[in-house]
Amino acid sequence: MKPYLLFLTSLLATIAGAAQNKVNPVIKSYGTVFEIPTADHKPDPATEYKIIVELTENTPKADSLNIYLEAIATLINLHAAEGVPQKNIKLVVVLRKGATHAVFGDELFRKYFKVDNPNRQLIKELTDAGVEFYVCGQTMIKRNTKEEELMPGTKIASSGLTAISTYQLKGYTMIKF
Repeated sequence: MKPYLLFLTSLLATIAGAAQNKVNPVIKSYGTVFEIPTADHKPDPATEYKIIVELTENTPKADSLNIYLEAIATLINLHAAEGVPQKNIKLVVVLRKGATHAVFGDELFRKYFKVDNPNRQLIKELTDAGVEFYVCGQTMIKRNTKEEELMPGTKIASSGLTAISTYQLKGYTMIKF
């Protein structure tokens, strides 16, 4: 192969590889994203991103990670990969209906699904990154769930719907998975 072709091939491979670097800037074990240095649109690192996420569904397989929770990890990593400081990412998750299972402690999760809660580590990493989790108090009462049966750090809203409307009135952007 001619030297200039070898150089050109090597350069193109390097550029293609750089566009596909996988990173986990904040949530280290979940939500891997790709760096895209040539993107025409990127989040503004100076903006405070106030986001509320409504989750209403559990994963189809109880012994699997909740894909919607992993999407939250991806959301955080996408912003951070583009230079948004972690302090500028304000994220609240409201769990309603079937999604409340995601924050069950292991004992309650085993009672329903015969396995430990596979979301435990992901929720810990999200909580450590500043994500707040609110479970719908109405759903808890309907399912006879007690606060002490939930994962540590889980907060209770009087209702998921009022938590969502309150945060939206405070300027949070709504995302529903």
